[in-house]
Amino acid sequence: MGRREDFARTMRHEKPENLIIDFGGNPLSSMEGESENKLLEFLGLGKKQGGDLPFGKTRRLDERLLKYFDIDTRSVGEIFTPQDSHFQKISETEYIDEWGIRRRFTGLYWESVNTPLKGATLEELNAYRFPDPDSIDERQIAAHAARAKELYETTDYVICAEHPVYGIFELGCWMCGFEDFLYRMALDEEWIHRFFERVLEYQKKVIQRYYTAVGPYIHYTSSGDDFATQNAPFVSPDMFRELVKPYFKERIAYTKRFTKAKYLHHSCGSVYRLIDDLVDCGVEILNPIQPKAADMQPRGLKAAYGEKIVFHGGIDTQELLPFASESQIEETVHETIEILNRDGGYIFAAAHNIQPDVNPRSLTVMLNAARKYRRA
Repeated sequence: MGRREDFARTMRHEKPENLIIDFGGNPLSSMEGESENKLLEFLGLGKKQGGDLPFGKTRRLDERLLKYFDIDTRSVGEIFTPQDSHFQKISETEYIDEWGIRRRFTGLYWESVNTPLKGATLEELNAYRFPDPDSIDERQIAAHAARAKELYETTDYVICAEHPVYGIFELGCWMCGFEDFLYRMALDEEWIHRFFERVLEYQKKVIQRYYTAVGPYIHYTSSGDDFATQNAPFVSPDMFRELVKPYFKERIAYTKRFTKAKYLHHSCGSVYRLIDDLVDCGVEILNPIQPKAADMQPRGLKAAYGEKIVFHGGIDTQELLPFASESQIEETVHETIEILNRDGGYIFAAAHNIQPDVNPRSLTVMLNAARKYRRA
């Protein structure tokens, strides 16, 4: 049985012969900052060349790492920057992105330092220039499609097409600021609906071009939109169903017109109260399963939703990987696999991208333990 059949069995909630291990196979299982070079040096493979990527661009992990740990997944794609947009480079550490958000590099991340739609009226929202999806360079899409086709035809890896657009909720929070946007969700539904309508219109145009090209050659795709804090969703389930869900559900349904790929959604935090709605929207794989967030512990999730959705992630990056002993890491990996991979329905990964505070030895212990127990 090969990797792709193991993935298919996992998605059918049947126990695979070998647990699928994801490391760098989508934009939510990669590495940040110098963590990749630290791992390469630890393994005696030498440093990787390249500078810091702009916000939204995913670090494609060195193929030597993926082969060293016998990783099952590979990724293609990116969040696109249309040529007709607000994008403008200010300096080596600052730029304005395609949406008009000014971003400044702070040593590890590109943080937003302005909110172009904060306080905007409905008329100002309607007049605000969104990026033109028709101005995305066709050569970029074609290059990702060619790479996906090559992987599909010449390897047995499970291929992910990374999401080409941001999520509607997080984009609103960035463009308005969290306080302003959450206030509007409570008291200005007309503005919110209009914003979501415009973003969905943009998303659908990008989705059609992107998945028409890569769709035949991928096994799953991703989206990212953080709906929750560490303790609870940002908004009540009722507000989510009324304001966010219709647009998110339409995005997924529209994506599935152009590909048979399974759909992974990433939301940090405690999304437990939203899982039924995410399933109803068409989400088939839930990432990242942060076990330190409220109600997101593997045992409870598996008992409540193990037959409804596939779990992806689950190995804590907040406390376990940075601070635990090697024996604690291996024990947690073993226990997590035993719980979440019972009857299938689990893809192994860390609970988010690896940060520079994770010792490469600890990361190596995690990945080697996953290989050791992948048939458990």
